[in-house]
Amino acid sequence: MTRTLPRDRYAVAAAVLLVLTAVVVGRRIEDGRHTLFVHWPPLFADWDPHAGPGTPAAVLVAVAVVAYGPGLAARLRPGALLGAAWATAMAWIWSLALIDGWHRGVAARLTTRNEYLRVVDRFHDIPAALRDFTHHIVSGTPGPWPAHIAGHPPAATLTFVLLDRIGLRGGGWAGVWCITVGATACVAVLVALRALAGEDLSRRAAPFLVLSPAAVWLGASADAYFAAVASWAVALLALAVTGRPVGWAAGSGLLFGLTCYLSYGLTLFALIAAAVLFLGRHRVRERPLLPVALLAGAAVVPAAFTLAGFDWWEAYHLLVTRYYQGVGGTRPYGYWVWANLACTVVITGLATVAGVRRAGGALVRAPRGLLDRPAPGTPPVAAAEARLALLTLAALLALLVADLSGMSKAETERIWLPFAMWLLPVCAFLPRPRAWLAAQAVLALLVNHLLLTGW
Repeated sequence: MTRTLPRDRYAVAAAVLLVLTAVVVGRRIEDGRHTLFVHWPPLFADWDPHAGPGTPAAVLVAVAVVAYGPGLAARLRPGALLGAAWATAMAWIWSLALIDGWHRGVAARLTTRNEYLRVVDRFHDIPAALRDFTHHIVSGTPGPWPAHIAGHPPAATLTFVLLDRIGLRGGGWAGVWCITVGATACVAVLVALRALAGEDLSRRAAPFLVLSPAAVWLGASADAYFAAVASWAVALLALAVTGRPVGWAAGSGLLFGLTCYLSYGLTLFALIAAAVLFLGRHRVRERPLLPVALLAGAAVVPAAFTLAGFDWWEAYHLLVTRYYQGVGGTRPYGYWVWANLACTVVITGLATVAGVRRAGGALVRAPRGLLDRPAPGTPPVAAAEARLALLTLAALLALLVADLSGMSKAETERIWLPFAMWLLPVCAFLPRPRAWLAAQAVLALLVNHLLLTGW
């Protein structure tokens, strides 16, 4: 323990240096060349020190989780823990969002010129809109979609169209939807952790999943909703490969299919799914219907959209063209390929950096066969830690592939929220959880009070 703490500090120091370098270099590039298209690099934000109605609540939630979170997570019954995690995550996200006020922090987030609610009226005939969707992706075509609509498959926009159809109209309801659903992502991750790595690690990870800096962007961002859908897809698969009925695999496949039609980049969640299948490979071999159910479920949403006239592959290739027509073609890859990682440090926090370092050590120390979970019963500590580390490695690999692709230059503090949720659990490896939780909370509070984030 005494030798690992200095190594944690070295990792944290390196992460802080990365962020500071991204700020200084980004400021020089933006001031001199104006090619980053962000006002406070590397974040899409403006310098705007402020407080708001959510400030007292945010401080209160932070203090309560730091003081009582680890103890309650260790004592609560499993069902009560999941309920408490969701409720506390809601309180944390809402209080941070309301630091900017109701209008600026919630209601107006999804109504700006590039957001989904701007085109709801163009979906009065949904089948026709889906058939015609690809004809408006590239700039220069008649009536091109705003950036976010063009940049995502139509299930993203269709969600808000359907909310409008049932009477939940406007940015306020859209924000409530994203926060309420997005807050369940931490619950999904806890469900998966409990199934794959055991009770103890899931309980230790719970306070960090709740009190994350990512909550700054989970507030009223559509990517919070995407993160929840993707996380539940993984959670249901984890349940299926650890003994639950095969139907859970079909449900997982259904959500994976939906995930791919919410965001093109989230197809990379296949890497996390592959890690889950590897960890549950013995059960998968014993139950050959499980992969069949998974694939059958995964085919439902793509089949429905294809029959409706939307071609995913054609749309993606058109999106690449649109991406390079806009700021994506100007933003320098040489800066963003590493500055994106600085954004990841901000949304996951310094505790996650130290946890990732320890996760690497857990995998290196794992002897052969340690990833095999004995049944029944809870896996040994070393095996559980290695399994969590492997799951994290898969999420980190997915994030790095997204980074190297060049299709995620800037704004990754929002875009990579789904991947960030699967990096946070490594905080379960850390000693002195209250100190690390305090660091996470202080970072989130500073960001939300000093900057006006763009999403």
